[in-house]
Amino acid sequence: MKRSLICLLALLLTMPAWAERKHSFGEYDVHYIAFNSGFLQPDIAATAGLVRSKAQGVVNVSVLKAGKPTVALVSGTVKNLLGQDRPLTFKQLKEGDEAIYYLAQFPFDSRETLRFNLTVQPMGEEPVSFNFTQEFFPDE
Repeated sequence: MKRSLICLLALLLTMPAWAERKHSFGEYDVHYIAFNSGFLQPDIAATAGLVRSKAQGVVNVSVLKAGKPTVALVSGTVKNLLGQDRPLTFKQLKEGDEAIYYLAQFPFDSRETLRFNLTVQPMGEEPVSFNFTQEFFPDE
């Protein structure tokens, strides 16, 4: 499983069209990326418990303090341009002390721009919320 998760991270970091983004506050850096799950290799998706589909997206969040993975509560919503809100349910994937990822899946119908509202709360800290938008295209 560890090897598959490392492959997942490597895959995500090598996708130039989906440049990873970062939100910093206090001593924390929150790295996040959203992408179409159809781009995942079947074995990586299965290991991470994700559904591969041209109409499913994935949000990947990691929280770092001084460059080290930190446990946090991660929640959020995704909204389309019609204002339809969907909650994001994040699950934690942990690779020993090396990495902690929070993953959530969401559906999308067609080419659309989605607005994400994420709330991150490192253990013992106040929650911090931030937004980002991203356009999605069903892979064909």
